[in-house]
Amino acid sequence: MSVQVLVVYYSRTGNTKAMAEAVAEGAQRAGAQVKVKPVTETTLEDLLAADAIIVGSPTYYGTMAAEVKRLIDESVEIHGQLEGKVGGAFSSAGGLGGGQQTTVMEILTTMLVHGMILQGDPRGDHLGPVAIGAPDDRARAQCIRYGERLAALAERLHGR
Repeated sequence: MSVQVLVVYYSRTGNTKAMAEAVAEGAQRAGAQVKVKPVTETTLEDLLAADAIIVGSPTYYGTMAAEVKRLIDESVEIHGQLEGKVGGAFSSAGGLGGGQQTTVMEILTTMLVHGMILQGDPRGDHLGPVAIGAPDDRARAQCIRYGERLAALAERLHGR
């Protein structure tokens, strides 16, 4: 496998970072070349260079962190250039019903606007991995599975 997977995240407490590392582990297990970057260090060039982009955000008031939204807003400069890339999202929040799925859906919606390709999961976390606080064993396993699945999809679509 020779696809490039970019895992971008924002994490104030370390919970979303731990999820990002587990997603990256899964993508690496699938044979992808993986970069894990905080969103504040991610450039538009990083997005353009990736075959798959997986974005993680904590959930704040039912939505993504402002730092993640800032990168998405900046991506208007490359609108149309992410078309056909694989996309995915994951989130952590402080409690059950904390809005993790709305956060994931908002990130996925922006990816659809870019023309990216998304893959759901008929087992486990259907839209993308979610955690309550620090990822427990279940959430970590979902993150690894997600990374594997999205890397495999990117390979099917973009393998060289």
